[in-house]
Amino acid sequence: VQLQASGGGLVQAGGSLRLSCIVSGRFSGTFMGWFRQAPGKEREFVAAIRWWGGSTYYADSVKGRFTIAKDSARNVVDLQMNGLKPEDTAVYYCASTNGITSSLYDSWMYNVWGQGTLVTVSS
Repeated sequence: VQLQASGGGLVQAGGSLRLSCIVSGRFSGTFMGWFRQAPGKEREFVAAIRWWGGSTYYADSVKGRFTIAKDSARNVVDLQMNGLKPEDTAVYYCASTNGITSSLYDSWMYNVWGQGTLVTVSS
């Protein structure tokens, strides 16, 4: 399976962006996740969705503002980001894992990664 992320850009604080991750090939994982990495910081979990079933999981910092969803017809996982803040500025990555629920917050559990897409939020 290959993942391709897109949709990043420059937006003012309070604005919205939608990131998309195209899944190519046969998906055999359990979760699709979005992570982000700001300059000088470690990669951090943002959101994840169970591939079969659709359960969603969010970092506290984005809960209520971001929504992850899977479009089965398009084989795409979207991350709708509303109410963006300057601290959301980062390179965003989509990734897949065969792991279990308790491990989906850990980037090292994800074995397939898309290229990053840069999100910049100006104040």
